[in-house]
Amino acid sequence: MPTISTDQKVQTVITTFEVNPGTCQDLLGELRATCDQVISRQKGFVSAALHVNDAQTRIANYSQWETREDFQAMLRSDEMVARSRKINELCKNFAPVMYDVVYCSG
Repeated sequence: MPTISTDQKVQTVITTFEVNPGTCQDLLGELRATCDQVISRQKGFVSAALHVNDAQTRIANYSQWETREDFQAMLRSDEMVARSRKINELCKNFAPVMYDVVYCSG
């Protein structure tokens, strides 16, 4: 489970996917399988969570990694390159962006 804290020294990655409502559930299934079978087994993986908007037109993935390099190595792995092609077919576009947590409340 993700822990969001300015004290936690992890690389945060938020990936947004733009989808059609008709393919949202298909993409969610592929993302779950990819996380379970590939991403969560990679060096440096800490946690991940999927979020869907109510119109089922956007999916957000919040993931945490020990280092930026661990995340980048996962993206370059042969298995993830193949999975990314399939994911790309199920959505209009997607964009992973690295972030640092700078403030938390609550």
